[in-house]
Amino acid sequence: MPGFETIGEEEKEAVAGVFEKGGVLYRYGLDVKRQHIYRVDEFEKKIAEKVGGKYCHCVCNGTAALKIALHALGVKPGDEVITQSFTFVATVEAILELGAKPVITEVDKSLNMDPFDLEKRITKKTKVIIPVHMAGVSAKMDEIMKISKEHKICVLEDSAQALGGIYKGKHLGTIGDVGIYSLDIGKIITMGEGGVLVTDDKNIYLRAREYSDHGHEYNPNVPRGEDTRSSWGFNYKITELQGAVGLAQLNKLDFILKRQRENKKSLKEKLESIDDIEFREIPDEKGDAGDTLIFFLENKDKAKKLAKKLSERGIGTKNLPDAVDWHFAGTWSHIFSSYNEYKEKNLEEVWKQSTGLIRRAIAIPIMVKMDEEQINNISESIEWILNNI
Repeated sequence: MPGFETIGEEEKEAVAGVFEKGGVLYRYGLDVKRQHIYRVDEFEKKIAEKVGGKYCHCVCNGTAALKIALHALGVKPGDEVITQSFTFVATVEAILELGAKPVITEVDKSLNMDPFDLEKRITKKTKVIIPVHMAGVSAKMDEIMKISKEHKICVLEDSAQALGGIYKGKHLGTIGDVGIYSLDIGKIITMGEGGVLVTDDKNIYLRAREYSDHGHEYNPNVPRGEDTRSSWGFNYKITELQGAVGLAQLNKLDFILKRQRENKKSLKEKLESIDDIEFREIPDEKGDAGDTLIFFLENKDKAKKLAKKLSERGIGTKNLPDAVDWHFAGTWSHIFSSYNEYKEKNLEEVWKQSTGLIRRAIAIPIMVKMDEEQINNISESIEWILNNI
């Protein structure tokens, strides 16, 4: 993490190029003025090629991409959508936006959806399953896809933090019926804000595209102002400026992934000799995007002390524990208190297995531009602190 580290002259030149080639910021129309250059269109094609998806649609942010994907899968008020306890709050917010009910599974030691708990949560109302590939690490997709097929339930992969991650030879986001990526400022590559939807299903793609643009069907036989429509939608469009930055960033994706993986491997090797540490389970080590190194300590008090001491040394954590309140359903009373089954309950007890893992986890962000001195400083600091608390 993340793409903002690599922003430089390439992005600056890409943005300048928008103005040099007509200055059209809107992604559609004004063909002659823009010299028939469509940066968002090109970005979509290149993302699809990169991850091996047939169709790609780019929108204003990853949260919008989640909502649009759920709409395209036919989610309606009263439906249930299953996702996991450890995720960014946006995953659940997208479900709520469509009037559906979020159903939350435990996570296992991968800190992603526990397939055993998933099967227990399925009801006749379950419409979609959303596994989340947190911090670039895949969920157990073989088991999840088997369950989804047995119950004939669609799968939406929330790969917001996992562009470039792989599971058994397939890009994360392309295993289920539809997947999304986020391109905000903290993601593997960034547009500042941006979201991407990928799918092999043409009908899902068309429904998503229409909903994201007021119902436009993109009828090639008429001008945009006379376009046909069969349903209403909303406005989640993205601009050519973001498309330009995205293209420049996408050219750096392989470099970013390479450096993250190298740096994570180096740090992990230096920590492996510490007895107090238990590393997060990785379902596909080779496919790990390398975004974050997560490990567990024996109890939450020790994890809390380590995080505090690391912070005093200028070493931060990523989501665990620094922003856990935004990433753990056990803290979301503002959402779940409206459901009778959760009223007056301690949510951390509701998802007790997840709490037991998340509260004793430490997540170290892996930076693209880390050098050996920084990696040594982190590893030596962790070892010294654990030996002295």
